[in-house]
Amino acid sequence: MSFDDERLYNLDSDKILPAFYEIYGENVKILFLDEIQNMDCWELFVNRLHRAGFNLYITGSNAKMLSKELATHLTGRHIKIELQPFSFSEYLKAKGFNEDINTTKGRTKIKLELKRYIQSGGFPEVIMENENPGLYLRELYGNIIEKDIIGRYAIEHKKTFREMAIGLISNTGRSVSYNKLKNQYNLGSEHTIKNYLLYLEEAYLLFALSRFSNKVIEIEKSDKKIYATDIGFVTHLSISSSPDYGRNYETIVAISLFGKKYFIPGMEVYYWKSALQEEVDFVIREKRKVSQLIQVCYNIDNYDTKTREIKALLKASKELKCNNLLVITGEKEAEEKVGGKKIKYVPLWKWLLKSEP
Repeated sequence: MSFDDERLYNLDSDKILPAFYEIYGENVKILFLDEIQNMDCWELFVNRLHRAGFNLYITGSNAKMLSKELATHLTGRHIKIELQPFSFSEYLKAKGFNEDINTTKGRTKIKLELKRYIQSGGFPEVIMENENPGLYLRELYGNIIEKDIIGRYAIEHKKTFREMAIGLISNTGRSVSYNKLKNQYNLGSEHTIKNYLLYLEEAYLLFALSRFSNKVIEIEKSDKKIYATDIGFVTHLSISSSPDYGRNYETIVAISLFGKKYFIPGMEVYYWKSALQEEVDFVIREKRKVSQLIQVCYNIDNYDTKTREIKALLKASKELKCNNLLVITGEKEAEEKVGGKKIKYVPLWKWLLKSEP
């Protein structure tokens, strides 16, 4: 049953199942209920079906709409699964990529596929159904903004919210503070900004990384680094006049790490910044211990860029007591020792193939 169909919006729930039986027969034991949050009191309807012995798959495109009701009404009787857009590895499988990456031809082709992935993003409709990525992603984004957020939460400052949302996507990978956003968009309080960011996260448009600290309160109060949940949103919605390959690479790494957390219990991802504003893009912590530090640098061959990135990496390594140091690059693959520390350089495409589940 697709509850995106407006004919089901106000239909008496007692009439839904009989109508279903008319179409599919009465031997049905498994039901798929798509976009169930569009139905009023859906959780009560689902609970009733569950008590009647049905196995149910329910989907919704907004975390806020489902999580509270699931926890309240279906405690102990449900498993929550969050689906992300295709990772690069999944994109390659969907495209049927089977080149030998140990050959020059294979490496050339996989680099081309990475460029295409940046252009298309990871939504299945674009990859599997050959939807035009620009048209599809702009329409999807618009529907989420207007229906799932502005309409549902009755946002008062609609124009300002739209401007802030597109501004954040256009500046993926940059750190923001609640106070700066409040002043930039002339909103009355930081509380409003926090709500706006929460709505965007719950609608799966953005996610945020906090600055690393061993103190919980400092993590909560820290500036956030904001990333789009799909690189296609950045490519086709950004107001920037030219592509920023460094930010694109960083965003893809962030998306991959964000998805990886679902497969590694207890894994946490942060960024690190010193008092002198030196920065490491990603700090991976597992079992309360920092396990890896990652810099993302598209062109590490630039002397000034390399000096800046490595200096921050070594400083964070000393402070956080972590010697697993990685730089994800556009092309370079090597290992070298700097200041007594071993640093690995790995091209983005190779890291994605090895790190993604």
